[in-house]
Amino acid sequence: MSYYDTKDLAMWDERIREKAAECGLSWYPQEFELYDHNQMIGAMAYSGMPSHYPHWSYGKSYEKLKTMYDHGVTGLPYEMVINSNPALAYLMRDNTLCLQVLTIAHVYAHNDFFRNNFTFKSTRAELTLGRFKMHADRVRKYIETPSIGEEKVESILDAAHALAIQCRRNMGIKKRTPEEQKDHAADVASPAHDPFAKVHKKQEYIEPDFDKVPLEPEEDILLFIRDYNPYLSEWEKDLLTIAHEREQYFIPQIETKIMNEGWASYWHYKILKSLDLPQELHIEFMVHHNQVVRPFPRGINPYFLGFKLWEDIVRRHDEPTLEEIEKYGKPLESGMQAIFTAREADRDVSFLRRFLTEEMMREMDMFEYEKKDDKMVISKVSDKDSWREVKETLLKNVGMGTIPVIKVCDADYGHNRVLLLRHDHEGRDLQMEYAERTLEHLHRLWGREVVLETTVNNKKFYLEYGEKGFSVKPAR
Repeated sequence: MSYYDTKDLAMWDERIREKAAECGLSWYPQEFELYDHNQMIGAMAYSGMPSHYPHWSYGKSYEKLKTMYDHGVTGLPYEMVINSNPALAYLMRDNTLCLQVLTIAHVYAHNDFFRNNFTFKSTRAELTLGRFKMHADRVRKYIETPSIGEEKVESILDAAHALAIQCRRNMGIKKRTPEEQKDHAADVASPAHDPFAKVHKKQEYIEPDFDKVPLEPEEDILLFIRDYNPYLSEWEKDLLTIAHEREQYFIPQIETKIMNEGWASYWHYKILKSLDLPQELHIEFMVHHNQVVRPFPRGINPYFLGFKLWEDIVRRHDEPTLEEIEKYGKPLESGMQAIFTAREADRDVSFLRRFLTEEMMREMDMFEYEKKDDKMVISKVSDKDSWREVKETLLKNVGMGTIPVIKVCDADYGHNRVLLLRHDHEGRDLQMEYAERTLEHLHRLWGREVVLETTVNNKKFYLEYGEKGFSVKPAR
């Protein structure tokens, strides 16, 4: 059944909301808009926001997406959902009725996840649409100001976009205030209590350098530059704030991609199975659902992995096998209680660490591969000997795990206002091409030489960018 009108969608929306409420889902008020393919491409290019500040990269993204779509290289999503209150979702106008029903159920589950998962609490959903519109208005004001103009604005935004992802990742961990940092530094510097102090040499208290900036390594690079580069104009500082706030909005979605897509897939399946769909809709529904949650031949499909894990959590809590009881203990809560708790308290890394079992990895044929010469070769499989290594590799590559962790360590390195940063290596070298371009942007914003301490091929190096350009120097 392909023909439908908005009355049909409203009727199915009401039925889905009733079922979702019966299942225990809770959501922000939900609004829907019907988009054609050009409008959907535009929404994708602007990250789904109905109002966004202008930048050349969004036009480039639109042209790339449109060209790929027009040549049949890629398709378009069935829907897009915005984490806002009220929540906003775009449905493809060309979808069949069955596909619209599926995506409406999918949307309510996403909405529930946005409203209840802890990583999204800091995004202030009720302010989302207004904040992005306010950002757009401010950027346009700077572009239209004769003394600033488009070229200067885009130069700052280019640099800000390159660095914005270097920020705090887990908003559940409270950041210390400057006063708390000083108290912590004093505590660390104080000698530990020694019960045998009478026979030991007295440990002296060495006062920390409280004037050092930053006192503790700083993850929010854009905010640090904004606060400690005295030569930036107020409009430049504002653009750094805007770019930082934009990235902070999207990081929870990066950190919960597997959970979120799996959650939406689990509930659209459960809700539609309970709706007693007409036979023609039911068959089409199963076809679309299986297409969404199918495994990829190489790489991870977050819909598939998330869906399988939510299903397995329910099964292991409601119908555990004797072997599972012996191995993991008897469940203390029902399957529904377990998944609602996980939905609220986990992000992808903790979710996979807790619930991706050896048995599930083997059932899903999970393996690790690497490039040898010009071929991709399987290096590890999920057997008794290697499943933990395969799992650890996966954990390092979900969420923000693929983004290097770089922190500001000293704003006056060598007492010459050189900015020193340190890369937390974690076993992966930086790609020199990207490191050079990123340091160029950092130099643009800081205005003086910048130095990045990192490890390459197990040796420490300093990557420097100054007036003479980029250089690499071994540590002495």
